[in-house]
Amino acid sequence: MKFLVTGGSGFLGINIIRELLAKGHSVRSLDLLLFEYPEASQIEAIIGDIRDKDMVNKCMEGIDIVIHTAAALPLYTEKEIFSTDIDGTRIVLDATLQHHGKRFIHISSTAVYGIPDHHPLVETDKLQGVGPYGKAKIMAETLCEEYRVKGLCVPIIRPKSFIGPERLGVFALFYDWAKDGRNFPMIGSGNNRYQLMDVQDMCDAIMLCATLPEATVNDTFNIGAKEFTTMKEDYQAVLDKAGFGKKIIGFPATPLIWTLRVLEFFHMSPLYKWVYETASEDSFVSIDKAQQKLGYNPKYSNKQALVRNYDWYVANLKEFEGKSGVTHRVPWKQGALGFAKLFF
Repeated sequence: MKFLVTGGSGFLGINIIRELLAKGHSVRSLDLLLFEYPEASQIEAIIGDIRDKDMVNKCMEGIDIVIHTAAALPLYTEKEIFSTDIDGTRIVLDATLQHHGKRFIHISSTAVYGIPDHHPLVETDKLQGVGPYGKAKIMAETLCEEYRVKGLCVPIIRPKSFIGPERLGVFALFYDWAKDGRNFPMIGSGNNRYQLMDVQDMCDAIMLCATLPEATVNDTFNIGAKEFTTMKEDYQAVLDKAGFGKKIIGFPATPLIWTLRVLEFFHMSPLYKWVYETASEDSFVSIDKAQQKLGYNPKYSNKQALVRNYDWYVANLKEFEGKSGVTHRVPWKQGALGFAKLFF
């Protein structure tokens, strides 16, 4: 089949493109950024904006399935987040319907659940987005449901934070401290359970939504790791891998959260509200529905995913050293945390 991957130059984009190529599919990528990977000669890479109707319609020609990974992440401005994650999603949905695409696989987020009062979270739980990103993801899902009514098959995937090869962003902060032999501070005791997942398991879920019968996949699914312990124990696996004998150190959550709020207000912190407000709380979803309906069977635990991502980070450090930005492709600036690193 022929796939259009929006956000194909991003972290998830390149991983799902590699998966599609390995399975013999044809791929077209649409992204604002250059597709700077060894696979460039194997795909049709188009530089463009999902908010550009003419561009999107051009990209939809001959496409069977759309995998919609493009999104403005939380460190973008509110205007960019809403125009990309809502307006852009509407444009790609409409083009998929008009060009008779078979499926539109929407990559949402468990950020749609906000800061919940119970766990595990299930797909029918109340949606309450925190900040522009969470709210935009909810509105994008509403659009997807509207297009289901119009006859389009729209699987919605709500993944936990996924990591693996090519993933930098906020995780690069942790890996930088680990490789330099530093202890790492954690908001709260670290005894909370915080589910992650490996990008390979994410790609497996996407492929299930692309290949199983329409009646099975035209639904909404939580996706995450099956095996995870506490944040302190899972993240300690990376410090152990680094080999300096360093430890995860917990700090009282309330004063640290207030400190991060102030730093964020003055643009001195790389962490946004949904990260630091939930980091000391339990955060995990039920994957029962995906297991039962899709046959989803995650291969990696939290520890395995974190260590696999760290190994990639260390092996490829020279390629992105000195770079920074607001996407998952590059490390996020450490801000005041870079100064704090001196004391750990």
